[in-house]
Amino acid sequence: MFDGLFARARNGDRSAEATSAPPKPTDARPSIGLALGGGAARGFAHIGVLQTLVANRIVPDVIAGTSIGAVVGGCYAAGQMDKLERWARALTVRGVLGYLDISLSGSGLIRGEHLAHQLEAALADGRIEGLPVRFAAIATEFNTGHEIWLTHGRLADALRASYALPGIFPPVRIGGRWLVDGALVNPVPVSTARALGARLVIAVNLNSDLLGRGTIIMNHGSDENEEAMPTPRQNGLRGIFSRDRLLRRQFLGRRGRPGIPTVMVEAFNVMQDRITRARLAGDPPDVLISPRLGALGWFDFHRAAEAIAAGAEAAEKALPAVNEAIAVLSRANGVHNAF
Repeated sequence: MFDGLFARARNGDRSAEATSAPPKPTDARPSIGLALGGGAARGFAHIGVLQTLVANRIVPDVIAGTSIGAVVGGCYAAGQMDKLERWARALTVRGVLGYLDISLSGSGLIRGEHLAHQLEAALADGRIEGLPVRFAAIATEFNTGHEIWLTHGRLADALRASYALPGIFPPVRIGGRWLVDGALVNPVPVSTARALGARLVIAVNLNSDLLGRGTIIMNHGSDENEEAMPTPRQNGLRGIFSRDRLLRRQFLGRRGRPGIPTVMVEAFNVMQDRITRARLAGDPPDVLISPRLGALGWFDFHRAAEAIAAGAEAAEKALPAVNEAIAVLSRANGVHNAF
């Protein structure tokens, strides 16, 4: 892990070349960046990670976040993370359902207005360029696939675009572009944190604990005992009600058969996992924090306390690696500054 650190120490801070105004930490301490990944309800673990790092005087100069990572990182940068934590810990199953303003007439199953009002109430008209740390929320332009770094403008709008899961939430229009969830292109934005001036990047991957996924099933086919799905062919009023019941079953699911939202989310989860593996292999962070969140589902928002505790525990275990990395780069900074 530290080979990359020594290489950057010898060659200077190449990542800083990508920004015209890199952070200026005090003394010889390297600029620290956090790359906070997506993962829906598991993202509350970011709160525990940030609290543990800051309590140990590891304060980020740069934050790059995707989806729920952008929400937590943006709230921290705006000084609203305590309010976010109180809201998260108070969530119940019934409370979560209250935020699901279902709509079958738009470009997403959930309008997302209730969640947007919650963000706007906390962040008001705060702008990204006014934050005390460098911040970027990652989004995707859905019709081109462009990776969009939202680095200025209204913070609440940027966060909403970053978590706009396709099919679940509608796209958000910012600067003439229709944007959706950034996890489509950069689930754990290490590259963004480096480009914004971070010399030491700490990444948080929320999905590394999903064991037993992504293997190959080499011999599979249909079962002779499987029955074909019946198609209703009834006419008249009875047929209309039968089709209505079928539609509800398709949307909500039934025993042994997932509904539309479950299929969409699980498919997105598989895709995000594969993209995360590829991008972290190509551009690994200096320190990777992987909370144990395998038991938490994407929509288990009512289990925020568990997620926060898991994040704090994972960050605590990573502290020796983080401090060692800071020491390595601090010594390099001291040598470099001497000349």
